[in-house]
Amino acid sequence: MIDRLTDNRGLDNFDYRFLALVAAILGIGVLSIHSVTHAQQGGVAPYYLKQLVWIFLGGVAFVVMLVSDYHRIARLAYPAYGVVLLMLAFVLLEGRTSKGAQRWIALGPFSFQPSEFAKLVLILVLAHYYSKAPRVGWLQRVVLPGLLMLPGLLLILKQPDLGSGLSFVAVYAAMLLMVGVRSKALGVILLFSLMLFPFAWEGVWGSLHDYQRQRIMAFVDPDYDPGGKGYHALQSRIAIGSGELMGKGLYGGTQSQLKFLPEGHTDFVFAVYAEEWGFLGVVLLLVLFVGLIWLSFEIASKAKDQLGALLAAGITAMLCFCVVVNIGMTAGMFPIVGIPLPLMSYGGSATIMTMASLGLLLNVKRRRLSLFY
Repeated sequence: MIDRLTDNRGLDNFDYRFLALVAAILGIGVLSIHSVTHAQQGGVAPYYLKQLVWIFLGGVAFVVMLVSDYHRIARLAYPAYGVVLLMLAFVLLEGRTSKGAQRWIALGPFSFQPSEFAKLVLILVLAHYYSKAPRVGWLQRVVLPGLLMLPGLLLILKQPDLGSGLSFVAVYAAMLLMVGVRSKALGVILLFSLMLFPFAWEGVWGSLHDYQRQRIMAFVDPDYDPGGKGYHALQSRIAIGSGELMGKGLYGGTQSQLKFLPEGHTDFVFAVYAEEWGFLGVVLLLVLFVGLIWLSFEIASKAKDQLGALLAAGITAMLCFCVVVNIGMTAGMFPIVGIPLPLMSYGGSATIMTMASLGLLLNVKRRRLSLFY
């Protein structure tokens, strides 16, 4: 009887505004993918149909994460992180390579990207770590969680996957701010970062692949290689600018329909959408994302315990980071780092991971008024 009462009270907290925003962004994404790929086939099925399959599987993950107690899910954080590390190591040995990066594990005709799921698992690990007991002092608040993050980060950068690596660092930084790093400690971190930057930059620059260095150079100087590594960024800016106020309409974008814009269904889906729907359409999409992030912040601020607040804050930070960086890189404000636009870019791993994360986020809100867990 108590469990039934608890579940009913939890269902009262189900936020249909949140679900409506997610559904709207997913719909816009599928429409944009269909627009840019309707004349080509994505293997055995069109890309938009495969994306609908990923959304369905993501919906299953969403429901599973929604109905399961997030306290029980958090208890599996360390074993899940161990499995993820093994998969990331396996990728380096036997992973599928595409376009110079070895990031996928093949399962017959399908493949998945462990680094995408590693983001959510890292949030679970750090939230579980900080919520178990009061963490005081430099060692417990900064160093130990940093060491927890480091193996996954290094394995991801080795693939190489700079976008997922940056997402790892963003989640770690958000968790530090959430637990309240003292201003003195934060100042020491910044001071040491500035002191070590020249040496770290030399090491990071030396570890980058040639194509990654050329992308950074193309960002610094747009005319560095307009027909090579700067081509994606240049065509993306042209597509966004050509949309003007009202856009060119569905299937009317010249850059996307004539295939001047590569990867229009994945990392550059925002440029496809902006060209077809113009400035007004972009404003609408940004309003949807801002509304989703605002509701996510609200869930984090009203969570009933520290674990729920940390989980919600980490998921919100990851969502916000991916949205800002993807739109920024397609608009030429950031270098091209290969971060998909949440809920819009084509891809099974990213879609399922994002939906599972949002289900966990609503789980925190759903159980906010529950007395037992």
